[in-house]
Amino acid sequence: MLRFLDSGESHGKELTAIIDGFPSNVPIDINNINKEIEYRMMGYGRGLRMGIEKDFVEIKSGVRGGKTLGSPITLSIHNLDYKNFSDVMDMEKEYDNKIIVPRPGHADLNGALKYNFNDIRNVIERASARETAIRTAVGAFCMELLKIFDVKIVNRTISIGNIFDNDEVNMQDDRVLKKIMSSNVFCYDNEKEKDMINAIDDAKQNGDTLGGCCQISAFNIPVGLGSYSFYDRRADYRIGGALMSVQGVKSIEFGEGISASKSKGSMMDDEISIKNGIYNRLTNNAGGIEGGITNGMPIVAKVYMKPIPTIKKEIQTVDLYGNKVKDRYERSDTCAVPALGVICKNVMSYELCRLFLEKFSGDCLEDIKVSYDNYLRRVKRN
Repeated sequence: MLRFLDSGESHGKELTAIIDGFPSNVPIDINNINKEIEYRMMGYGRGLRMGIEKDFVEIKSGVRGGKTLGSPITLSIHNLDYKNFSDVMDMEKEYDNKIIVPRPGHADLNGALKYNFNDIRNVIERASARETAIRTAVGAFCMELLKIFDVKIVNRTISIGNIFDNDEVNMQDDRVLKKIMSSNVFCYDNEKEKDMINAIDDAKQNGDTLGGCCQISAFNIPVGLGSYSFYDRRADYRIGGALMSVQGVKSIEFGEGISASKSKGSMMDDEISIKNGIYNRLTNNAGGIEGGITNGMPIVAKVYMKPIPTIKKEIQTVDLYGNKVKDRYERSDTCAVPALGVICKNVMSYELCRLFLEKFSGDCLEDIKVSYDNYLRRVKRN
């Protein structure tokens, strides 16, 4: 069973992940992993932290000679900003300048009450979205396996604030994808990109922030991943829960989930056809998942992010001693929607890899290939 644990604080020495259950003999190109981490740091609207960090992953165990060993894999990303917080984050001495004012919209107050802290820094260090750097690395590592089976997972920004990109974009076209990933906000339309940048600039000037929506699409996913038999084996439960766990995400939809709620069944059913012995659908309103099981169509998820709650405008809060005070400001992004797309792409990659290995289990890549090929032959109709 594929699983991972990650650890580390936002301004601690490093972020670390251990991946267990990954098969042997999978070729790993660390440059592909670091490219995803680089994309995560990009995107117009990011804050000062991204000017400090120069993230790259180190593989400390589980890979030899460019291939996985089947043993636990250790990944780490060093926090360069630790040198500026070494006194604050000291493991032995207690730091006197405690944070006692919780920021609305964050885990600050809830975490301090839950864990009985008198210093909110104990909460914000782990609750921080900095944790997504190592989750991106884990997902990118898993993508090295999925790409062997021609799986492709891509992202784009659909909206920032009330500015929307084009509705119809062919995400399977490499030229389109290259254009999207060269955009400062990872959208397709050049004019919409300018509008989004202007909206981010306006929000920053006014001490405010912006949310938005990104789309994650996964292609060449075989039919049959997940199960209808129990809730926690459903593919949409697994992928949806993982995407909802990303900091700032407040809503997701698969396929045309929102518009489907306003439509009739006759308009939303994906009619079934067969071509070259392969079952497919004439449309993809379900977003590639029916009854908790992948149906062979692209998995399409739209992920909605709230505006980052750290703003420069004063808003009311209450400190840990019950006194009414004004909100404090901690450095932050103005907009992180472009980065969210990269993060969610790799979060989906990990979950799809789990589902894939549950279906086509094996200790080594060669056994997985045999299982995969046999299955595709079985489900094909001549």
